[in-house]
Amino acid sequence: MSAALTNTIKSEVGREGILDAAASLFRQRGYGAVSLRSIAQAAGIKAGSIYYHFASKDEIVTEILNAGILAVHAEVVAAVDAVPAWESADVIVRAALRGHLRTLLEHGDYTSANVRIFGQVPLAVRDANLSARRGYEKYLDVLLSKLQADGAIRSDVNIGRFRLMLIGALNATLEWFDPAKGSAEELADDYADAFLYGILNQTGDSS
Repeated sequence: MSAALTNTIKSEVGREGILDAAASLFRQRGYGAVSLRSIAQAAGIKAGSIYYHFASKDEIVTEILNAGILAVHAEVVAAVDAVPAWESADVIVRAALRGHLRTLLEHGDYTSANVRIFGQVPLAVRDANLSARRGYEKYLDVLLSKLQADGAIRSDVNIGRFRLMLIGALNATLEWFDPAKGSAEELADDYADAFLYGILNQTGDSS
């Protein structure tokens, strides 16, 4: 292959184009059903051209997983930071849930691919994603712990377990969310109502 043709491939597609194509495929098909050949085909290049940018399929997957987590993390931070300091815990939690679901459901293949394939990838890939994943988890733990210390969240609530339940419930919406039946922000508010105020009538009568 000539140097001119190699440079054309790099400039026309590049790392970003390959990652975009791969994220879309992983989101649709899962980890096992996607090969380097199918990624190259989706990107519009020859399979061998991928090796100019990535050493393996798992290197591509690692970058997609990290990008998906970092995108959600950044959006949640931005949403929470935009809440005025005097607002209540209700408003803060709603902002966080809206940021998570908005990024997950409305903005790209990377976040969706992350949720779909994380449990399917080899252990080494999961380990490589742990830093980004734990960074987001720590942010939520600190946020919720501060609300708890301020008295907004009950002192007997286990923050780590609540965070696991919260992320699990939010990520599971990928399996059934239908934008024709409501927006991600409306869904976030429904979840916030349930998480913050429960589902039972507080009548004191269990009969």
